[in-house]
Amino acid sequence: MIQRLKQTAQGRLLVFAIALVGALAIGFGPSLGGSLSLKGQYALATMFFAAVLWVTGVVPLAVTALSIPVLLTAFGVYNDIDPALAGFADHLIFLFVAGFMLANALQKYDIDRRIALWIMSTMGASPRLLILSIMLATAFLSMWVSNTATTAMMTPIALGVLAQVLGREEVKEQGAEKEAFSNMQIATLLGTAYAASVGGVGTLIGTPPNAVVATQLSAMLDYEIGFAEWLLVGLPIVFITLPIVWYVLTFVFFPPEVDNVQGAREEARRYLREEGDLSPRGKRVAYIFAATASLWVLGGLGTFIQPYLPSDVFVTVFGGEGQTVTGVEGHQGLLYYVMVGLYAIPALVLADTMEWEDLVDIDWGTILLFGGGISLADAFATTGATEWIAKGIFGSLTGAPIVLVVAAVVLLVIFLTEMTSNTATATIVVPVLIGIGSVFAATLGISEVGSAVFLSVSGAIAASFAFALPVATPPNAIVFGSGHLKQEHMMKVGVALNLIMTVILTGLIWVLFQFVWPMFLW
Repeated sequence: MIQRLKQTAQGRLLVFAIALVGALAIGFGPSLGGSLSLKGQYALATMFFAAVLWVTGVVPLAVTALSIPVLLTAFGVYNDIDPALAGFADHLIFLFVAGFMLANALQKYDIDRRIALWIMSTMGASPRLLILSIMLATAFLSMWVSNTATTAMMTPIALGVLAQVLGREEVKEQGAEKEAFSNMQIATLLGTAYAASVGGVGTLIGTPPNAVVATQLSAMLDYEIGFAEWLLVGLPIVFITLPIVWYVLTFVFFPPEVDNVQGAREEARRYLREEGDLSPRGKRVAYIFAATASLWVLGGLGTFIQPYLPSDVFVTVFGGEGQTVTGVEGHQGLLYYVMVGLYAIPALVLADTMEWEDLVDIDWGTILLFGGGISLADAFATTGATEWIAKGIFGSLTGAPIVLVVAAVVLLVIFLTEMTSNTATATIVVPVLIGIGSVFAATLGISEVGSAVFLSVSGAIAASFAFALPVATPPNAIVFGSGHLKQEHMMKVGVALNLIMTVILTGLIWVLFQFVWPMFLW
């Protein structure tokens, strides 16, 4: 139904009108009671408008994001539009601008493709290991390049590998009969999509939900998750869940029916040889990328390095309240991860590797979406709407066991993500999860800020584990859109993986909550 409405101008106008009328009805309707203020009711009306358009997708997500400051100002949540637009200038926005531009440099010189081909030529000794090698390459690249771009690059490579394993005439498209699709083809393509989603969890810049939780925590609680801290959050999730996804794909649902994949390994090696030696400019990009990633990690190790540095040097390099080497009080720190990301941009230009036309070709729509989400989160926080809606949704779980709370959050987010994009889901749900920090602080036995961080990070992670429908994540949509996979194939394994991952993530997050996250998140 929604897909049909999106295809016509009249249908899009109808959905837009429903969203606007609903927002007006909420804003100017009877008081919703409780502790919700009038401005909070207006903020809730704005969220309804944005949520309807984000979920239905009748207009681009970024277009909806740009409408949020307008509605907030029109309703009177803010006296003027400047504070409503402040979210679009949030410091974390520029981290993702820098990350996207750095990814463009990797793609320009085919460094990402070389990494993928090398992994495949090294590891693909059997059908299952070949699929695993494709998934590992995809997951690793998805940590640094957007999972959308990674999947777009890896899908043709995966199809080329399949052509060598199965023969080009055996690689089927959607028009073929159901029985014509081989398990090898289905598992390889689904593995590519799922690995991109899972791998994106690994770093702060890997997938939009990670960015959403970082920006919302900063906006609502003035709480920062650094690049190194997120590695400690994301990497254990990736290391544990990716092999499980691979096992379910290749041992349970779609065991490969071929024995010899030597041709595919040779094909990967041939592709790699054809790439030739990395050019001097490409090598400089690789050095800049390695330096940037290293400084991102180093910037999170200040606690361990502090005893070995003079206080003014430490404050200058890692940040703090004391005096700096320049004689002023207080400093953000030269290794603050946003600053490190921005260092890479002039470095790429000065190294004669990128022109402005190369750098500017990034996903500005996602950047605008982040800004709109921050703007809405700010309005919810300042009006008390977040706490009001959070108590209404999750209040009944107050006092419940931690495992039940986590399971409810994971299941809710995975279910919602199947209905809409993971970016839209995270943008809508994460502020709510932050808002219920005060409700569950006593249940979790930690501070209100710690509770908000725990719940929102859990929700952001879960947003990358929706596997059943093409609309759920861009990687799902890309492999489905390639024409070499049917939705029923994705549904067959995706529903099972959603249920399996709900259980796995619940247990894993509980273990991390008990033994790991308290050491660095709160």
